[in-house]
Amino acid sequence: MMASLKRLIENSRFQNFIIAIIVVNAIILGLETSPDIMVSYGTWLVTIDRIILGIFLIEIIMRLMVYRLKFFTDPWSIFDFIVVTISLIPSSGPFAILRALRVLRVLRLVSVAPSMRAVVSALIQSLPGMGAIVALLSLIFYVSAVMATTLFSANFPEWFGTLGKSFYTLFQIMTLESWSMGIVRPVMEQQPMAWAFFVPFILIATFTMLNLFIAVVVNAMQTKHEMEQGKTDREVIAEAHGEREILYHEIIRLRKEMRTLSKTLNKADKVDE
Repeated sequence: MMASLKRLIENSRFQNFIIAIIVVNAIILGLETSPDIMVSYGTWLVTIDRIILGIFLIEIIMRLMVYRLKFFTDPWSIFDFIVVTISLIPSSGPFAILRALRVLRVLRLVSVAPSMRAVVSALIQSLPGMGAIVALLSLIFYVSAVMATTLFSANFPEWFGTLGKSFYTLFQIMTLESWSMGIVRPVMEQQPMAWAFFVPFILIATFTMLNLFIAVVVNAMQTKHEMEQGKTDREVIAEAHGEREILYHEIIRLRKEMRTLSKTLNKADKVDE
């Protein structure tokens, strides 16, 4: 029975069914945010949502029955278990805030789709490298915020009056949101040489540091792809070695049979003589 259950939950059709259910659940959760739709179809939406939660619960139980303790050795399985468990907590009284967390069920799509799992795994693998870049970027921000506060706080206290305000203003400039007309040009009207501070900051913080983030992520994804490709190549080589071993033993067996047949024919010829 367990073997049949394992084949079922690992079947591609079953996985596609779960993906379709997650997508439908995502649509329903979005529709439930509209008061007008809830007035007209709220009962149906809530009923379908509970049915979908029941399907998720049955799937988790099936996987627990098949894999047992091994279920909790897989991070993605633990993630699915936590998401479904949160959905089972009554969303009333002190737990009303957990109602908003039902949308986490949509994130199960990440654990079900292999391509999404690969991307998330690569992002996690890139965290150490990204940490070093964040530390360097924080250092650049700190130095720049101190300089900006010193240079511009007198004329523009609402943007650079304190170190915290300078940090936030520089973050806005780094994102390139209204940085020119909203901040830099007004500053340059009173301090024409201000561009000598802002332009290098943008070049360093935006075009250089943020591209380093992309480079680290791409490198992590490439490394993971190469590791998976190497694993696939090893499996192919191992399979080829296995087939060669089988062929070798088959040839030895055939040679023995040919020798036996040859001896039998020789004896038959001698008897005829």
